[in-house]
Amino acid sequence: MAVPLETALTEIRAALLDPGLRRAVAAGRRRGAQPRWVRAELRPVRLKAGDRLQLVTSDGQRPTTSNAEPGVPAETMVDELLAEAFGNWHVETATQTLQLRVTKKGEAQLHRAETVAPQAVRAEGHDREKQHLLAPDDPLFDAIGGSAAKRRQVDAFLRALAATVPVTPGSVLDVVDLGCGNAYLTFAAYRWLSGQGVRVRMTGVDVREDQRQRNTALAEQLECSDDVHFVAGTILDAPVEQADVVLALHACDTATDEALARAVGWNARYVLAAPCCHHDIAAQLRSTTGQPLIGQPILRERFADVLTDSLRAALLRMAGYRVEVVEFIDSAHTPRNLLLRATRTGAAATDANRAEYAALVGQWQVQPRLAELLGY
Repeated sequence: MAVPLETALTEIRAALLDPGLRRAVAAGRRRGAQPRWVRAELRPVRLKAGDRLQLVTSDGQRPTTSNAEPGVPAETMVDELLAEAFGNWHVETATQTLQLRVTKKGEAQLHRAETVAPQAVRAEGHDREKQHLLAPDDPLFDAIGGSAAKRRQVDAFLRALAATVPVTPGSVLDVVDLGCGNAYLTFAAYRWLSGQGVRVRMTGVDVREDQRQRNTALAEQLECSDDVHFVAGTILDAPVEQADVVLALHACDTATDEALARAVGWNARYVLAAPCCHHDIAAQLRSTTGQPLIGQPILRERFADVLTDSLRAALLRMAGYRVEVVEFIDSAHTPRNLLLRATRTGAAATDANRAEYAALVGQWQVQPRLAELLGY
C-alpha cells in the first residue's frame, strides 16, 4: 500500500521501539542517499547487564556488532539508524510484520501482516506455517499477478535459492531466468535478493516478443528497469553474455537441457532448474525392447522422468558441478516438484563420473539432449 514516506517511517520507528520487537533488517538505499552500510540488522538481546538492542551492520566486507550503551535511550540508536536512508525495511514484532520499500520516486510502499501467535501453532506437530520470504499478499504480486499455486511455487523456489546462493551484502550477482514466461520468479528473485543488500543484474529470457514487452513494462511500473531486463529469443540463442546464477522454473522437456547447457557455457556458479515434462527420453524408451519395467505406458512415463533427471545430474557432475536432486515443494502443489540444484566446483570429471553416465545410457540405449549440447 502506498503511503507518504514520513508516515511509513513513523510506523517503522514505532515498530523498532515496540517492546515486542523480534528482528529488523534494513538494506539497499534510497535514491540520492549513501548509507554508511549496505545492510543493518537490529534485534533485542539479553545480556548479563540487562536487555539491550543489538545492531549488526555490514559495509559489504565484514559485519560489525554493537550493543546500545547503558543509559543511552533506545530512541537514539533507532533514530540514527533511520537517518541512514535505507531503501528497504523488514521489521518483525510479536504482533505484526512490516515491509517497506522506497521507490526511485521517493514513494513508500508499506505492507503489513499479522504475526501468528505462538498459541496458534498446533502442539501435536511440527507443521507451523512457514514464514514466506515474500508474503503471498505482498504488493509485488498485485502488479505481476499469478495464482495462489504459482505464488507458493515461487516462494518455495526462493527458499531453494536462499539455501543455495550465499548472500553477501554489497556483492553483485548476474542472474538469468531462462524461459521466464510471465516473470513471476524473475521479479520475486530480484525483490528478495536486492532486499538482502545484493546488487542484482537480472535478465529474463523468453521466446515471445509480446512477453518481453509485457515484462519490460512491468519492470518500469515496479521501478526496477535499471536492474531488470528482458530479451526475446530462444534459450540457446538469447543474447546474454554471462551469468552467476541461472534459474529455470518448469522449462518444458528439452528446454531444461538447453537451460543447463547455457549455464555450463557461462560457467555459472549456481544453477537451479525445476524440470517439466520429459518427452524426449520417454519417446526413446518406446524403442527399447526386452524391458518389462517400462512395458506399460504409465510406468514408462514415470521412469522417463527419473532417468532424464539422473542423466542430467550425471552430465552436470562431468561438467564440474556438485549436484543435488531435491523436492522444492510438496507434490500437492505441483507434480513437477523436483529441483536440480548445482554448484560449480570446477573439478574435472572422474572415472566414476564417466562410468555412472556410460552405465545409464548403455543400459537404456538413449541419447540425452543435454549430452549433445555439451558435446559428450
